[in-house]
Amino acid sequence: MKTAMLLLLAYFLGSIPSGVWIGKIFFKKDIRDYGSGGTGTTNTFRILGKPAGFVVFAIDLLKGTLATCLPMIFHLDINPLWFGLVAVIGHTLPIFAGFKGGKAVATSAGMLLGYSPLFFFYSLVFFLIVLYITSMVSATSILSAIFVTLSTILLPIIWPAILPEHNWLLTLVCLILTTYIIYRHRENIQRIKNGTENRVSFGLNKKEPSDGH
Repeated sequence: MKTAMLLLLAYFLGSIPSGVWIGKIFFKKDIRDYGSGGTGTTNTFRILGKPAGFVVFAIDLLKGTLATCLPMIFHLDINPLWFGLVAVIGHTLPIFAGFKGGKAVATSAGMLLGYSPLFFFYSLVFFLIVLYITSMVSATSILSAIFVTLSTILLPIIWPAILPEHNWLLTLVCLILTTYIIYRHRENIQRIKNGTENRVSFGLNKKEPSDGH
């Protein structure tokens, strides 16, 4: 019963639609009606600005972290990845936002932070490098998800200081999330192919600031 209640709590944590709530409360906007229609960090940055974007990112990240830490907080002998995965499901299918949520990137990263902080920062370095090269959050998210999944297999062999042993549940969860992230970014992939994907104002291929014309 305790495990079931905490899994439900993990789902509710994941379901917190931070972008939607912050937009409505502080900006009187529903970000689902603007830009890509997404509820997550990228659309928040685009519609509500950097401060709101950073807050939404932090909330979406930390709700995945907190959910993953629930077994340790409440002394349950169960793999914390199950709780992180449930939080990600909550983020993508949030009960508080009509079951229409985000693309799972930030909350998945939060799950990694809760599971293994060292592995999280290792993955973050890759994310930032790719973002600097591409200036595209979508491409970076997809490539990072693939990289993380492959790393769960290879790191215990080539760099055990980061990930000491194989955890096939971690690999399975990452594979599921990578597949979902690619699926949710299918429109972005098409725009990347067409050369019309949105870019951020960071990196080698950054978006040029508007000149006002």
